[in-house]
Amino acid sequence: MAEVSMPDKEATARAAAAQEPPSHVAGMVARALDSDIWWSFKRSKITVIAAIVTAVFMLGALLSPWIAPHNPFDMASLNLLDSLIPPVWEDGGDARFLLGTDDQGRDILSTIMYGSRISLSVGFASVLFAAVLGIALGLVSGYLGGTVDSVIMRIADVQLTFPAILIALLVDGTVHAMLGDIDRERSAFWILVFSIGLSFWVQYARTVRGSTLVEKSKEYVQAARLIGLHPVLIMVRHVLPNVTGPVLVIATINLALAVITEATLSFLGVGIPPTQPSLGTMIRIGQDFLFSGEWWITIFPGVALAVLVLAVNLLGDWLRDALNPKLR
Repeated sequence: MAEVSMPDKEATARAAAAQEPPSHVAGMVARALDSDIWWSFKRSKITVIAAIVTAVFMLGALLSPWIAPHNPFDMASLNLLDSLIPPVWEDGGDARFLLGTDDQGRDILSTIMYGSRISLSVGFASVLFAAVLGIALGLVSGYLGGTVDSVIMRIADVQLTFPAILIALLVDGTVHAMLGDIDRERSAFWILVFSIGLSFWVQYARTVRGSTLVEKSKEYVQAARLIGLHPVLIMVRHVLPNVTGPVLVIATINLALAVITEATLSFLGVGIPPTQPSLGTMIRIGQDFLFSGEWWITIFPGVALAVLVLAVNLLGDWLRDALNPKLR
């Protein structure tokens, strides 16, 4: 019997590869593009616009060291002679500074990009901290019940009687008082994350607790108990994947709330220091010059903050509706 030649072998291998099923990643992408969530996303023009706006802000913040016209944190490059220059379309504007400059000579456009980076970093970090803390307490409360459940939920009820901004102010002031003035600027970011995260964990805990109470009575959890699995393993491996849907919605909406809370704290002077301005710090600095005619210092950061929060909120509203089968 004649041997198959090399070209025939290669052709046979290519034909076999073409008949193989797609890879796991390609299959996941195909299923995602064929899902109800993707269909719901495509048919909502407002959601698509909100996603584009959010992506632009995030990319601008992430790539700000490379695409920003100037570096507002480089004190050596700042010139006080360039301070309070109006936007380029106003009389006295400079083409180097499209949106004008502040009282330190920092380019407003560059400062917005760097400030968005700080605001979004605080928002993501605080939401992650609040989600981890809230999910853990919610799982423990719902699964164990009894005294543990009563203690955790009473603490949550007490915290719900206070606005989130007051909780954040209390935690921020307490931590700053404990640390004093030692390395205040370097620790300001993490103090903000800690204070905002502690003010948002209750929503995650209550939501996860309610879902855990439903899930722990189902057959697969009872079977896991019968075979002797540790309660922690049951909560993490079996219960947690079935309660993450509502958590994603809460996290998306809380991202916008965390950005607003950070801006409020910075506006009140207890957030990010002026040497590393976030959007809230820029608004506070610009307020001192608003009535003297330098409106651009506070208006442009304020508009950027409003547009970012609105876009994230619209995405959160869409995600809530898309993950709720009763609203499809």
